Amino acid sequence: MDTKEVAVRAQALSKALQADEPAANISNLLDELRKGVRATEDLLRTTKIGVIVNRTKQHKDPAVARKGSELVSKWKQDVRKGGSGTGSSTPRSNANGTASPAPGAAPSPKPAALVKPKSKLSVAPSERNSKADKVDTNLTGNPARDGCIKLMYDGLAHMSEESPEDVLRMARSVELAAFNAHNHETSADYKTKMRSLYQNLKNKSNPQLRQRVLSGEITPDRFVVMTHEELKSESRKKEDAALERENLNKAMVAQVERSISASLTCGKCGQKKVSYSQAQTRSADEPMTTFCECTNCGHRWKFS
Repeated sequence: MDTKEVAVRAQALSKALQADEPAANISNLLDELRKGVRATEDLLRTTKIGVIVNRTKQHKDPAVARKGSELVSKWKQDVRKGGSGTGSSTPRSNANGTASPAPGAAPSPKPAALVKPKSKLSVAPSERNSKADKVDTNLTGNPARDGCIKLMYDGLAHMSEESPEDVLRMARSVELAAFNAHNHETSADYKTKMRSLYQNLKNKSNPQLRQRVLSGEITPDRFVVMTHEELKSESRKKEDAALERENLNKAMVAQVERSISASLTCGKCGQKKVSYSQAQTRSADEPMTTFCECTNCGHRWKFS
């Protein structure tokens, strides 16, 4: 498999895990990866396939967990052996017609000039954005879409230590997924969703969201259709649940009984549709305070 094919399998495996598909489906995907991929550090970094396969080690089916563990161990050995290329296990021909070394043979070292190192961060994580990282986000030729790629880059790069290349790759994938999900860049849904995702990525109380997207735990296709509730941090979800329980408890407390007066008149609308209740708000020898509310206009007042 080449890098593109591995990326497709990575996306399929991630979706299968999220959807809790049958163990047989996940097992078949792992078998395909074991037969078709000879791991290299560059392949694992580019496709995030290692992160996704590593999650299968915790699968509830022991057979799937075992296969996932064995595959991770195999790929670690491949990387230690210094495997190069895109991950295909089939020997390839060089430009001069000679065959590349078969898998398992010691690979020829790449000339240093051909290895492009990852860009180093030039600013602090808290100050990162496309301008600070000197990243060109004009990738589609469409100003609206390029602007959204910039938004995603700025949101994902904030407080991140991932390389600019990796952040840009994910920002492009997220924009493309949103573009496909909402038909075209001129739709209100597309623009609204991209702004919402940016705000959630920049949320200081939810740093886990950026990390989950960059690691591939949340795929771009999934990210662009997540609801407001799904995007919340775990701490925010707990706070909202506690508030909901508190409001429910308050709703169950007996309310003060209110009576309708035939003599009281609303000073605002002049209607005699006034409900009232009384409470002792001062000392016992003082008269009770009467709280009034017009059921016609909502005007409220009190008197003793």
